[in-house]
Amino acid sequence: MSKKIAIASGKGGTGKTTVSVNLYHYIVQQGLAKTRLVDCDVEEPNAALFFNNLQLNTETVVNQQIPEIDVEKCTFCRKCADYCEYNAIVILPPVGFAQIDPGLCHSCGACLVACEHSAITEHPQPIGTINTFVTPNNTGLTEGRLKIGSAMQTLLIRELKKSIPNDYELVLFDSPPGTSCPVVESVADTDYVIVVTEPTPFGLHDLKLMVELLRNIAKPFGVVINKAGLGNNDVFDYLITENIELLAEIPFSKEFAAGYAIGEITPNFTPEMELAYKKITQKCLETND
Repeated sequence: MSKKIAIASGKGGTGKTTVSVNLYHYIVQQGLAKTRLVDCDVEEPNAALFFNNLQLNTETVVNQQIPEIDVEKCTFCRKCADYCEYNAIVILPPVGFAQIDPGLCHSCGACLVACEHSAITEHPQPIGTINTFVTPNNTGLTEGRLKIGSAMQTLLIRELKKSIPNDYELVLFDSPPGTSCPVVESVADTDYVIVVTEPTPFGLHDLKLMVELLRNIAKPFGVVINKAGLGNNDVFDYLITENIELLAEIPFSKEFAAGYAIGEITPNFTPEMELAYKKITQKCLETND
């Protein structure tokens, strides 16, 4: 059974993907565990940008089952609209109008249950793809890529996670930023969450939102402070007050930031960075032992 670790952040720009990719590289290069990196930021997947000689292995289309109403069979009783929790169905009996909005539909099937006249059928509609890549070390990367215009991030993330084989010792989920439904789906069945933040007022504000979310869903977590040395000490004080584990501090480095800007996410680690990723890795590997 794979250990599942999510890397999340309350806000964008804290370095969540930086930590995810570097953690993956560190674990693989050290030969510590057979590891798969999964990019769950389906609206803007970018982990693949930071690998050299990456080869696309498979591309699988993910479909959402969208109901359609046959107005020839429909009696315009409105039961389907009453059953729909997402207000995706519009029924106008006086003009014989019945339609389902694909952008609001969550494919829950409630309308199919409600309809007593077999007037509703489902049809597949693409919402995105799941792409697998062969990395130079052959352990692999998987990403979800949402179709432009689709709002079905959560459904795609769910299917993305289902696609990961169980023969990996460790699976790292690079979650979307924020605390919305796609983030909840990304961290829901993981064993541990690494929360990446930064020592700034914005970083602290959104860290508090993430902590509230993870405590509400009873998910164990620890915090990595990225860009340490910038900002102030308020984040550190908050962790102490809330009795939250500080996993590691990754110091700010201009050389590292310059490398990131041109897609070189793994320059030579400083001793401080190497120690930080060693600590994070140890926490990942000891989880649930």
